[in-house]
Amino acid sequence: MRVNGHGGDERGSGPLLARVGSRLRPDALRDLLRGVAAAPEGHDADAWMSLLGPDLSADARATLRQLLVIERAGAQSSSPTPHATRLAALRAELRRRRLAGFVVPRGDEHQGEYVARHSERLAWLTGFTGSAGTAVVLRDKAALFVDGRYTTQSAEEVDAELFVVRHTANAPVAEWLGAELPAGARLGYDPWLHTARQVAELEKACRHAQARAVPVDGNPVDAVWTDRPPPPLSPIVPHALANTPPAEKRERIAETLRRDRHDAVFLAQPDCIAWLLDVRGGDVAFTPIPLAFALLHADAGVELFVDPRKVTAAARAHLGGTVSVSPPEMLGEALDRLGAAQRTVRIDPDGAPEWVVRRLRTAGAAIAEAVDPCVLPKATKTPAELAGIRDAHVRDGVALSRFLAWLPGAWAAGDLTESAAADRLAAFRAEGDRYRGPSFPTISAAGEHGAIVHYRVTAATDRVLQDGSLYLVDSGAQYLDGTTDVTRTVAVGQPSPEMRERFTLVLRGHVALATALFPRGTCGSQLDTLARSAMWRAGLDYDHGTGHGVGCYLGVHEGPQRISKLPNRVALRPGMVVSNEPGYYKPGAYGIRIENLVAVTAAATPAGGEQELLAFETLTLAPIDRRLVVREMLDDDEIAWVDAYHAQVMARLAPLLDEDTRRWLERETRPL
Repeated sequence: MRVNGHGGDERGSGPLLARVGSRLRPDALRDLLRGVAAAPEGHDADAWMSLLGPDLSADARATLRQLLVIERAGAQSSSPTPHATRLAALRAELRRRRLAGFVVPRGDEHQGEYVARHSERLAWLTGFTGSAGTAVVLRDKAALFVDGRYTTQSAEEVDAELFVVRHTANAPVAEWLGAELPAGARLGYDPWLHTARQVAELEKACRHAQARAVPVDGNPVDAVWTDRPPPPLSPIVPHALANTPPAEKRERIAETLRRDRHDAVFLAQPDCIAWLLDVRGGDVAFTPIPLAFALLHADAGVELFVDPRKVTAAARAHLGGTVSVSPPEMLGEALDRLGAAQRTVRIDPDGAPEWVVRRLRTAGAAIAEAVDPCVLPKATKTPAELAGIRDAHVRDGVALSRFLAWLPGAWAAGDLTESAAADRLAAFRAEGDRYRGPSFPTISAAGEHGAIVHYRVTAATDRVLQDGSLYLVDSGAQYLDGTTDVTRTVAVGQPSPEMRERFTLVLRGHVALATALFPRGTCGSQLDTLARSAMWRAGLDYDHGTGHGVGCYLGVHEGPQRISKLPNRVALRPGMVVSNEPGYYKPGAYGIRIENLVAVTAAATPAGGEQELLAFETLTLAPIDRRLVVREMLDDDEIAWVDAYHAQVMARLAPLLDEDTRRWLERETRPL
């Protein structure tokens, strides 16, 4: 894991540093503050102070707050350079390295959806802020590749004079390289940012163009990103809420290694490491993880590679004697030791950086390619985790119901904006117990913005909710006992007949999936058709998956399960949590999505049946806008599901609501 320096504005901070009374030298304290400033601001603004010990005085804590304000202001004071200037600087660096081009992925060393600020290379270079995408920069042209979620967003954020935007399904990276990469060219890539499988695909594309894909030592983007933030620093905290003890988890996973005759497994995904060790962190936004790598050995011992400054005394006590902590820079030596001993090391080809694979092979280790052994157990929630997730959804339902009850009066005043609505929803959630922040950036989309699947409101795009339109709000929260993700589409004033018809088609797809019965061994891709069938019969569809896995106070998007057109071989099993979110999007007009989270549960086998069946338990508790439902389009079973769901929402939430919200909810959940 690489470390980058950062130069901040130190004026005025010297006397304050001396007042803290820390055991750290002023320069070390200043470096720590820079790392803290590079991390997202968490729910507890002072949590980072535990990095300096448990016995700070009130005066020291006040001084540290001042220092952090100074550091953050200094980090934000520089004027951003134009993207054309950044692209020109990168091309100059590529010429210096005799490279014809370079690949800039969105992912970091851990292939994470949400990355630290110092890993936002794609956004820095192109202006594109979506969570998935890849840029390829050649000497005289450049392209950005995004999927269907981001075609509209990328067109708005990226300068078309600098980057041509391509849809990955219609014009994949390999096809573009085959047409544009000159024969004999050297295309560079960072082996820390690509998995072995991704590198194999890149090499295949280059061979087709009679070119070469070459790993670089040091990322060229980092070389020209002069004000790049340092790696983030946030404390690692123990997290054990009636879950399986971490020592038992480690032994269970180690047993799979012994069974498969693997000596160790390299763990690249921080959420798997957090789950395995029962810890959480705050290095990236929206997902409570510490950025780290780990080696789990067949004897259940763990080598954790993380900045030791993140490991507080409480975290060290929690980890115990079988977990060693080393700086990230020591990872290479640990891999060399495994190779020297001719160990067999398990590597997930879709998660481990190519750099790690190369280092192990060079050292003499045997590579066993297999999925990360933590992924499936993490996705299969325990009864205790499911109980916490249900409780979290009740609290989330209270907040969302208060928001939806507040919304009509707010928009009726005529000046309610997307950003103001999102802020109000966040405030309602923040009042709930165990709340720790949003689980992803809220999609607060009025009118035509609802057709942008992953729309994010900005000062430039913020618009007022207008009468006769639809408002789509997709949001979620992190609670200490669960992660939520819910979408509701609301009529602002009187909806059009077309809006109601399309909404009802989406609702029918949602109900079809929510009520599905399926045998054990069924994969999500086999169920995807249920959510689309009603729309397909109307000649409509949506360009995104129907469901993604959700963690337990971890990532709001997790695998290995999903419900999608894309093939998926992972069978759904009891304990898994997935989303149910069909939608419809009319560009330039409106968007519709209805999303609940559901848990896979065992179902009774009908009399005479021979298959063990599974079903979905709906977890999300929030009313569906009845004004958008065309009752005549629903059959009796669909009407019964909506009425039963609303009855459950009312029963679970009403006792926890204020009188005005309770009366509103009673109206919204009355039978169709």
